[in-house]
Amino acid sequence: MRKSYRVKKEAEFQEVFTQGKSCANRQFVVYMLEKPKQPHFRVGISVGKKIGNSVARNWVKRRIRQSLTELKPQLKQDCDFLVIARPSVSWMSTKEVKQHLIHVLQLAKVLNDDQIEK
Repeated sequence: MRKSYRVKKEAEFQEVFTQGKSCANRQFVVYMLEKPKQPHFRVGISVGKKIGNSVARNWVKRRIRQSLTELKPQLKQDCDFLVIARPSVSWMSTKEVKQHLIHVLQLAKVLNDDQIEK
């Protein structure tokens, strides 16, 4: 995922976190903030130290980024959202990560339901 598709700055994270709407399942929490003038979506990924060491955290972030890249055509384009991973994600396969991410993104109404491949 290109850098233009990422929420990188602390102030931007805080804006989505404080003003956005949240949705969660057992594996992920998603905060979503609509930005109508934005040309495409941006995503921020947060993986806490409860997940494990840096190797485990980076593994989880790579799986989340890969899933979002595959879901890119179905994602809402005029919003910023944060994906926060919970500790149970560290034991899941790539396929399970994608399935649970699809579920929470549908709950948050970030994902269009058209032609979703699970």
